[in-house]
Amino acid sequence: MNKLSFVLAVTTVMAAGACDAKKSHMTAKPTAGAVIAMTAPHGDWSQVTTASPAGGFIMGNPNAKVKLVEFGSLTCPHCAEFDKVGAKPLIDGYVKTGKVSWEYRNFVRDPYDITASLIARCNGPKSFFGLIHAIYAAQSSWYGKLQTVPQAQMDAIAAMPPARQFPVLAKLMGFPQFATMRGVPIAKVNACLTNQVEVSKLVQMNSDAVSDFNIPGTPSFLLNGSLLPQTATWEALAPKLKAAL
Repeated sequence: MNKLSFVLAVTTVMAAGACDAKKSHMTAKPTAGAVIAMTAPHGDWSQVTTASPAGGFIMGNPNAKVKLVEFGSLTCPHCAEFDKVGAKPLIDGYVKTGKVSWEYRNFVRDPYDITASLIARCNGPKSFFGLIHAIYAAQSSWYGKLQTVPQAQMDAIAAMPPARQFPVLAKLMGFPQFATMRGVPIAKVNACLTNQVEVSKLVQMNSDAVSDFNIPGTPSFLLNGSLLPQTATWEALAPKLKAAL
C-alpha cells in the first residue's frame, strides 16, 4: 500500500468521529522561522496572507504575539460551523489588529476532502481564506451532490488512480464552475486537481499533524504551539485567545 492510499485509509476511518472527537493536550515547540518584516495595508492585518513552512496559509501579522493554528477539514460539519460562527469575530477582533495570526492547515479526511482542499489552495495565499469560507458556506450543497451519484459510479471512481479521481469528483461536486466564479481560471483549476506534489503535501500535513501533535479530530487548534483540549467551537476558543493576550 503506497503512502497516499495508507493515509486515505486512516483518515477515512477517522472521519466518522473526527469532527467531535475528544481532545487531548500536548505541547510542542512552535515552528522556527525567520522574523518577517511586514506592514499592514491601511492598518488591517487581515489583508496580509502568506504560506507557512508547515504547508498551511497564514492570515495576519507574522510577528503577532499570539499564533493560532487551526487544523480543519472541509468535509467536517463542525469545522463549517466554526467558520460560520467564529471566522468573523476572530478576524475582526483579533487578526485585523495584528495581535493574533491565524494559520489554517488542511487535515484531509477522505478523497472528497482532498478534492475540496486542492480547489481552496489552487490560487495560493491571496484567495485561500476567501475560498475556504465559500466552500464551508456551500458544504451541504456540494457534498450533497455526491449522495445522488449511483453507487456503481462511485465504485468505479474509487477504483481509479488518485490522479484521475480528483478531477472526476470535482466535476460531480461542481467545483470547476464554483472556482472560476471566484476568480480561479479553469486551466489553473484543472492543473491543481492533477497536481501530485500538492496532493503529497496534503498527505504529509496529515502525517505531521498526527505525529507532532496527536491531532484527534477537526477542528483542532494550537495556541502558541500548544494543542488546546476540548476547543472545537468559537465559544470555547475565544476565552483562551483573550487569556493569551
